Amino acid sequence: MMRFLLFTFFVLISPTILLAKDFNILDFGAIADGKTLNTNAIQSAIDAAHENGGGRVVVPAGNFLTGTILLKSGVELHLLEGAILLGSADPTHYKTLHKWEALVMAENQENIAITGRGKIDGQGRQLALNVDSLFYAGQLDSTDYDFIEKRPQCYGRPLVIWFLNCKNINVKNVTLRNSASWVQSHNRCENISIDNVWTDSDAYWNNDGIDIIDCKNVRITNCIVNTADDGICLKSHSREHYCDNIYIANCTVRSSASAIKFGAQSNGGFKNVTIENIKVYDTFRSAIAIECVDGGFLENVLVNNIQAVNTGNALFIRLGERIAGSTLKNVTIKNMKVEVAFERPDYAYKIRGPELPFFHNTFPSSITGIPGHPVENVALENIEIIYPGRGNNGLANMPLSRLDDVPEKVAAYPEFSMFGELPAWGFYVRHVDGLTMKNIKLSIAAPDYRPALVFDDVQNLDIKSMNISGDSKPQHIILYKTENATIDSERAVLRK
Repeated sequence: MMRFLLFTFFVLISPTILLAKDFNILDFGAIADGKTLNTNAIQSAIDAAHENGGGRVVVPAGNFLTGTILLKSGVELHLLEGAILLGSADPTHYKTLHKWEALVMAENQENIAITGRGKIDGQGRQLALNVDSLFYAGQLDSTDYDFIEKRPQCYGRPLVIWFLNCKNINVKNVTLRNSASWVQSHNRCENISIDNVWTDSDAYWNNDGIDIIDCKNVRITNCIVNTADDGICLKSHSREHYCDNIYIANCTVRSSASAIKFGAQSNGGFKNVTIENIKVYDTFRSAIAIECVDGGFLENVLVNNIQAVNTGNALFIRLGERIAGSTLKNVTIKNMKVEVAFERPDYAYKIRGPELPFFHNTFPSSITGIPGHPVENVALENIEIIYPGRGNNGLANMPLSRLDDVPEKVAAYPEFSMFGELPAWGFYVRHVDGLTMKNIKLSIAAPDYRPALVFDDVQNLDIKSMNISGDSKPQHIILYKTENATIDSERAVLRK
């Protein structure tokens, strides 16, 4: 059904950095007491290494308080074990580039790196609260404040790392903690390696772990991500740019939103993405969320070997139209096992996902396009999803007689709960052309009033080896407005 391009990866640390000398920040006046502001000392070390033709700026063991530092071409910021770059909680200590603020920033630089066994701690909660206070003091413009969520916009709260238009980036071994906003963001960059990085940020709202925005040639491997928002997120902010040649593998993700996510901003698009060997746990929303709603394209995606426990949803694929012209096609998901929770999975988080404003039963996985614009060519193989069941029509009711009442919400924010109560407990599929389901196992621990699968306006459906357990109802699969379907199940019913 689909072809995927072979990924070509790259050596990111240039010989210049490897052979250049060290620049210890203590030699430039830095003081490791956690109180003295060391921004100028650290920046002086970076500037000296850059002017020398490249070098390694060494942060020794100790707590070094700092505001924004600008990483420059040829410079590796190396944190020794026991070293902590401590972000200032004073908002005036941060620089602004294109509306964004961060502790470590770079724009139009090449051959840059952040390495070592040390930590970068953004002190995000106190910093975010101090930014919030600026609004009430009349020092923050109202356009930079989110009145619905009652907090400053994400770009007005400093990130830990923010890179724009950079090439040859290496982030390796470090620990990133406690951001006031997104933790690590790469925007329109090329040749990125993020390896063995531990991200731990449950400090404040919008704590996305790793955001890749309109980047090319990206490799994210062996990372542990624990964040109070999406774990690893691909975004596209520009109609003129898109994400291309992305490889994400061997990572463990815990999230109070979605673990691995495409979107919600999808203006340009995404193509040639491979995601494999991912472990997900205690995740409020979807283990895998694949969304394209802003006029861009999403194509040639392979997701392989996903293990998820205690998550609110297994799989969410959504083609929408906040902006006209979106397409979503050629997606393969295989070797996936998910245990969906009955209670909310993120109860232990300090910053939990927002409660829904309506009663509902457990949500199924879903694949949905919009009328006249279907999701195209999706293959699911070797998928096992274990649901809690316990769905009852007294709590919420979407009977099969009202399939046309499931709202389309063409221009709505994409989320697995966006349609409200859905009429299936396992899979809800609507407006799809070309869906193959092979060796699918769905089970419920307790009875649910809904059938296992509902297909609405689905063309070219091929189901082979569908195993459904824990459900004694005579009808497991409901076909509605569906044509060219091949199903090896006696419990499929065509509804007119």
